[in-house]
Amino acid sequence: MSWEAAAADLAARVTHRSSRWRGPVARTPRHVFVPAWWEADGDRWEVHEPLTEEQWFPAAYADRSLVTSVGGLHADRAKPDDHPEGRPTSSATLPSLVVSMFQHARIDDGDELLDVGTGSGYGTALAAHRLGDEAVTSIDVDPYLVETARHRLAIAGLHPTLETVDATGPLPVKAGTFDRIVATVAVRTVPPGWLAALCPGGRLVTTIAGTSLILTAEKREDGAAVGRVEWDRAGFMPARHGANYPAGASGLLAAAQEIDGEDVTTGPYPVVDVANAWDLDSMLGITAPGIEHAYQDDGHRRTAVMAHPDGSWARAVSVGDERPTVHQGGPRRLWDLLDELRAYWLQHGELPARGARALITPDGETRLARGKWRAVL
Repeated sequence: MSWEAAAADLAARVTHRSSRWRGPVARTPRHVFVPAWWEADGDRWEVHEPLTEEQWFPAAYADRSLVTSVGGLHADRAKPDDHPEGRPTSSATLPSLVVSMFQHARIDDGDELLDVGTGSGYGTALAAHRLGDEAVTSIDVDPYLVETARHRLAIAGLHPTLETVDATGPLPVKAGTFDRIVATVAVRTVPPGWLAALCPGGRLVTTIAGTSLILTAEKREDGAAVGRVEWDRAGFMPARHGANYPAGASGLLAAAQEIDGEDVTTGPYPVVDVANAWDLDSMLGITAPGIEHAYQDDGHRRTAVMAHPDGSWARAVSVGDERPTVHQGGPRRLWDLLDELRAYWLQHGELPARGARALITPDGETRLARGKWRAVL
């Protein structure tokens, strides 16, 4: 199969036939942007560098994310025996999610777009096909990603503006430059530089770090922005300030598998795989950002572990249908926080973050509200 046929098939799977994004997906050679990627093999990463189109195209034109950097090591610079440790730091996002983020931005012909998080360059390519090179600026903190994306975009016949910039700081553009800002990296609070770069009436789309919450907002004349948390879901890597993320709570997470807690109680609810319970995880991410999770289920015994960089940790273990035994330590009781959220869910029938109204102040503070519930990020 030719790449054109593969891209057309991908476009048919991830866009509606009347979508203005169908053409860009069908015209973009995604394989050019992912010549190699990392795949998890048990507890370690293996580089996958295809030698033939038969090995390459099924992955490149699948609607899946391909991890292109782990612990700051890019797959296309790796040796076959490299097995990096740490967290993924870049990926080629699954095409349907890239398209969905652009659709949330309500992009019109003639709009000037800031694409935050160049990554592989694939999403930048879709935007440049849709709006034209001159209307698209893309930024990333990683110089290698920017230069490599620039080269691969040129192979695809595209030449948008690319810059190496830490997107969480001031942006090197004139105030009010962009009609739309779409971020495929997650942030805890909206950087003030984004609001400054957005024109009045302009719209931004991002995700809240540590959650699956998509935040959309339109800028007012006073410099603030108002919007909402969408009902849709998305997950992106958090914005970083260098080649890798700082050390988190992985050491404590491993230790918490065995150590005894300062408090040992019996939990009222079954053990849950928090990281895959998206709404619950999102609410916990708002309440206590930075928690890392581990979960094991052998069919009879379920174990969930939580750890936070502040030294707080929790382990809940249940056997069969028994209520879980919960060990907790550190300055906060993480499992108690989780149980409070589960109690709210049972009482109210849902968790309040998704669908909440949002106000973003000019300094980037994000305030969420739904009914009587309030949160300030």
